[in-house]
Amino acid sequence: MKLIFATNNQHKVDELRSLVTTEFDIITLKEAGIDIDIPEPYDTLEENATGKARTIFDMTSTNCFSEDTGLEVTALNGEPGVKSARYAGNNRSFDANIDKLLINLAGKPDRSARFRTVISLILDGHETQFEGECKGRIIETRRGDQGFGYDPVFVPEGSDKTFAEMTLTEKGEFSHRARATQKLVAFLNTYKLND
Repeated sequence: MKLIFATNNQHKVDELRSLVTTEFDIITLKEAGIDIDIPEPYDTLEENATGKARTIFDMTSTNCFSEDTGLEVTALNGEPGVKSARYAGNNRSFDANIDKLLINLAGKPDRSARFRTVISLILDGHETQFEGECKGRIIETRRGDQGFGYDPVFVPEGSDKTFAEMTLTEKGEFSHRARATQKLVAFLNTYKLND
């Protein structure tokens, strides 16, 4: 089954491909010949995921999915949340986003946070959403050079490593994106059986 993944973020593509079996052919926007930056104008992860998937389905009439992910920090009332990629401005700088997060958290004793991913799948014109969550905490200084985004300062519950200190396989044991992807794959397998 061929599915277009409506993202230009190669890190997300690599992570997702490491989680999905070979029976599903995940095609990137670039591989599908689509060169657009899909806006994320909405106030919720759910709406942004829907908007991106719907944009690509309307363009291609091909089964596709998208995802939106946010880091929600308890002491910051859920920030950066839906604005995670652009927390420090529209240039999407990972380092600037982390710097702003650490400054805003300075002196706060509660460093609990969670990553949340919402995947929107459009299959034969019908949308289904899947959510994955990973609870953890924000540490005070960066550790590790793997991953992307806030990975160097996020330690998931059950580990003493940041996401940036983990291999893709290790990260997959905890990751919000992995949990949402597992639900997506289970749904696709059931869908294929009933097809």
